[in-house]
Amino acid sequence: MREMSPEELRRRLADADAPVLLDVREPWEVARAGLPGARCIPAGEVAHRLDELDAQAETVVFCHHGVRSRAVCRFLDSRAFAATVNLTGGIDAWARRVDPAVPTY
Repeated sequence: MREMSPEELRRRLADADAPVLLDVREPWEVARAGLPGARCIPAGEVAHRLDELDAQAETVVFCHHGVRSRAVCRFLDSRAFAATVNLTGGIDAWARRVDPAVPTY
């Protein structure tokens, strides 16, 4: 499983081949702070909603601090998803290091 820093994600989102964003937090968390364009599927629902994801697309998975997203990445890797990446530090690191306009909680 690959890891990506918030700073690297910021650079990659500016590319023409930007990765897919998968937010695996709960709806109340997404309502508090999120990234535009992210697909939101709570970690506990990912296994039942695999058909909503592209197994070939580079997908950056994130949560609050990176723990749930790391588990989801491992699960997706075990299901032959080719390019899952965990956002190191999650949305919290994104807010603190890249975009202070994103609320922390």
